[in-house]
Amino acid sequence: MTTFEERSRVVTWEDPVASWKAASGLGGIEVLRAIEGGALPPPPVARLLGFEVDQVSEGLVTFAFVPAEFHYNPLGTVHGGILTTVLDSAMGCAVHSRLRAGLSYTTLELKVNFLKPVRVTTGRVRGEGKVVHLGGRVATAEAHLVDGDGALYAHGTSTCLISSSGASSPNGGAA
Repeated sequence: MTTFEERSRVVTWEDPVASWKAASGLGGIEVLRAIEGGALPPPPVARLLGFEVDQVSEGLVTFAFVPAEFHYNPLGTVHGGILTTVLDSAMGCAVHSRLRAGLSYTTLELKVNFLKPVRVTTGRVRGEGKVVHLGGRVATAEAHLVDGDGALYAHGTSTCLISSSGASSPNGGAA
């Protein structure tokens, strides 16, 4: 009989609805800087996956994380969905950084290319998202996942739909 060494991880987060309400009336760059500076908590997904805001400027947002075992797939590498989430977050937040108060975005289309595996031994990696085009209803962005030496592990592109953020709450109900 095979026995396995069990590991565990505890994740805590703040109320996302309270954060969303606290951020209402702020422009995207203000929201992101508030998260970066600790005035607003990070969203639950960032706590769950262990990534954090690394850099925020208008049209450019970077998220970083240190690969850990809990990110692994059965092949002993960081799951592509984790890498995609970091890249999607970087691209979406880069778009968000250019939106005025009252506007929001959602990802319409996402494409990611994986170039080489990310492992615990890779060390800290960064998803660097940049706005390519910002229109009235549609924005596009690109992102690169790099290590501390600048080696490229994955890259992606995204198309985002821009809309009024007053239409619904983050729980899907009416505001």
